[in-house]
Amino acid sequence: MERRRATVAIGVAAALSLFAISVGAPRVRDAVTDDLDVVLDEPGEFQQPLSDDGTAVDRFPSVELITVSGAAIDSASLVGTPLVVNLWFAACPPCAREMPEFAEVHAEVGDRVRFIGVNAVDDVDRMIEFAESVGVAYELFLDPLGRFTDAVETVAFPLTIFVDAEGRVVGRDGVLDADGLREGIARYFSIPVTRSA
Repeated sequence: MERRRATVAIGVAAALSLFAISVGAPRVRDAVTDDLDVVLDEPGEFQQPLSDDGTAVDRFPSVELITVSGAAIDSASLVGTPLVVNLWFAACPPCAREMPEFAEVHAEVGDRVRFIGVNAVDDVDRMIEFAESVGVAYELFLDPLGRFTDAVETVAFPLTIFVDAEGRVVGRDGVLDADGLREGIARYFSIPVTRSA
C-alpha cells in the first residue's frame, strides 16, 4: 500500500512538472512588432536560422542608442538599407587611422549604403569634435551603457559590421583601409564602389 502511494505521488509530481514546463515555456517575441514568434515548449536544442549556404544568420541587435541630440533610438530602426556600422572611440589609434578612409568611402557610396558610427567611450562633444577633425560626416550614435557593444559581443575596437537591408549581419571586420572597406561593400552587398577622383 505504501509503495503504491509513493508511486502515485511520483506520478503526480511528474505530471505537475510537465504542466509547469508547458505553461511556463519561454515565448520568443519579434523585437520590432512584439508579435509572438514561437513558443519553446518542446525539449531539444534551439537551431539558429541558416542562410541558403548553411551558415548561421545573425540578426542586427535591437538595443538603445543615443543620438547626438540626446534622443534615445532603437538600433533596429536603422535597418532598411545596407549598413556599415563602425564601432570606435577617439583615443583608439587604429580607429583614428581608419576613420578618414571611412569618410572617403562614405562620400563614394553614401547614397546606396548607410554609414553609422557607434561610440561607447566618449561623450557627445568629444565624439563630434574628433569625427569632424577626420572628415566624418555620417551618422554618429552614443552607446553610453555599452548595450550595443555587448549585443555585438566585442571588446576590441575598431569593429565594422556589415548588415544587409533585411537586418542580417553578413560580415564583421577589424581595422579596414579604404580598399578593404570597398571590397567588403562589394562582397557583402554586391554594390560596386568607384574610387572618387
